[in-house]
Amino acid sequence: MRIEGLKKNVDFACAELKDTKKKVEQLSSKLQAGEQRLDNCEGRISDLESCTSSHQSVKLLKFADDTTLIGLISNGDESAYRTQPPPPPITLDNSPVATVDSFRFLGTIISRDLKWELNISSLIKKAQQRMFFLRQLKKFNLPRTMMVQFYTSIIESILTFSITTWFPAASVRDKTRLRRVIRSAERVIGCDLPSLQALRDSRALKRARKIIADPSHPGHGLFSPLPSGKRLRSIKTNTVRHRNSFFPHGHQPNQHGSSRSQFAL
Repeated sequence: MRIEGLKKNVDFACAELKDTKKKVEQLSSKLQAGEQRLDNCEGRISDLESCTSSHQSVKLLKFADDTTLIGLISNGDESAYRTQPPPPPITLDNSPVATVDSFRFLGTIISRDLKWELNISSLIKKAQQRMFFLRQLKKFNLPRTMMVQFYTSIIESILTFSITTWFPAASVRDKTRLRRVIRSAERVIGCDLPSLQALRDSRALKRARKIIADPSHPGHGLFSPLPSGKRLRSIKTNTVRHRNSFFPHGHQPNQHGSSRSQFAL
């Protein structure tokens, strides 16, 4: 009887020991999870400190479950916390990249604000310099066909350089300046010359046909036909700048009555 009683006590003690061991393991796992959460909170607080203004009037107060950012505004001057720090410099191969207002890429001047006034001014200046030679041909009484060929090869080629890129986004003032150059050439030659709008439409159409015929081109998928096969599917745009770029503008009918059906689909 005594042996059986001792055996029951030992079994009961073993069961209690197992339960205690399970509780200890559960507590240890909860402690590890709590430590990880604490590390995450510390990391977030450190990130918040790095994003806070370094001005003396801006203070960061940390509580047990909250964080408050306060600052003193004197005389309505909010520049202490509204002024953004300058962006970090961009480096390539441990060399800083300079920030410029405009740069020339493949003969086209690209401005920082993505406007084309500088590029158009450069084209007009080059074209006006070559207008002198056209006037000299007029003085020598050369045939009109030869003067038209000179204009097409020397002056028009300058005005239409990368025209599919910048002409749709050009301002009305810049387009007027370009038309003045063409009108001056028309008065010298004595006949009508093609407008830049017509030249842009024809070159955009030619370029679009090449893209449609080349499946390996990155923009091939942007020229997708509608189920009827007669028109191209319009590209959704949210900004005027995007709407005036080559691909969305190439889907629109031009001002001379030609439609999207001109594309050989």
